[in-house]
Amino acid sequence: MRAYNFCAGPAALPTAVLERAQAELLDWQGKGVSIMEMSHRSSDYVAVAEKAEADLRTLMNIPDNYKVLFLQGGASLQFSAIPLNLLGKNAQADYIHTGIWSEKAIKEAQRYGQINVVEAGSKVDNKFAITDESTWSLSDNAAYVHYCENETIGGLQFSHIPTTTAPLIADLSSSILSAPIDVSKFGLIYAGAQKNIGPAGLTLVIVRDDLLDQAKPEIPSLLKYAAQAKNESMVNTPATYAWYLSGLVFEWLLEQGGVDAIHKINQQKAELLYDYIDASAFYNNPIALANRSLMNVPFTLADSQLEKLFLEEAEKNHLLNLAGHRSVGGMRASIYNAVPLEAVQALVSFMDEFAKRHG
Repeated sequence: MRAYNFCAGPAALPTAVLERAQAELLDWQGKGVSIMEMSHRSSDYVAVAEKAEADLRTLMNIPDNYKVLFLQGGASLQFSAIPLNLLGKNAQADYIHTGIWSEKAIKEAQRYGQINVVEAGSKVDNKFAITDESTWSLSDNAAYVHYCENETIGGLQFSHIPTTTAPLIADLSSSILSAPIDVSKFGLIYAGAQKNIGPAGLTLVIVRDDLLDQAKPEIPSLLKYAAQAKNESMVNTPATYAWYLSGLVFEWLLEQGGVDAIHKINQQKAELLYDYIDASAFYNNPIALANRSLMNVPFTLADSQLEKLFLEEAEKNHLLNLAGHRSVGGMRASIYNAVPLEAVQALVSFMDEFAKRHG
């Protein structure tokens, strides 16, 4: 049997997608070769790439005045690519700081321009929260405002899209495709693939056309959005297999009913897990209600000495990768789109049984 995988990334992929990829691995579409062996410029592969983009545009309702780029280097490379692409005419930007991933983005951006850091993390009744945007000191002339919509490690998520005058840039790595979002409110969206899109090795960038001419002159050609858009994300050889697999995930999502349908399931999963934790004296979630992540649920045990045993017994019950990030400890269940409701039901059942034995 396949185990239930709660890994934060690389994360679970839909079983149906893996089975299809397995069936096509040696002979794709009767061509006698794997898609991994095809030229990225062949008509067959270009059709795969174009369909993946078209399906993503349908899933996210991406307007025509946005380019969709399928790039490499992970979301972390975009921490540098974004300021290099957007600070060429105005080297000032605002960055909202809410956790580890936004902090990493800030450190990279500070190499390329004047960065105004807005501290937006706080505590409410001893729970981590995001401050109201009315308290933020945003610049009058920023080239853009950057934020991490969902902090994967901390399990802290924005409850709404911030209102800004400057173009809004969002790291959606751990929340993309999990809930409906209005792309038109953003100047640029980026996301590493290995959570809700596909396997590691691919990064999505969705960028508005009018931002393609803002690059610094010294930008490396492979990082330049305008060049990648002109060459349909093929300035060099792209991550072809990851692109193909992501396309299969997009097809699977459409078969499930699209983002609206998967969002309802995600809400069921999150409510089930949070409600159990809240009702328990044995487990605790450290995030304020308004800012709890839909995708990443951190929790602690009443006795931290039991953590190792909890993880060992969870693994024996086919519940994998529940350890929290090394920087914060505790536990974390990442319940991305490909994690079924049955997985969360099994996790809650195990947690309850463990608490009865050790509480």
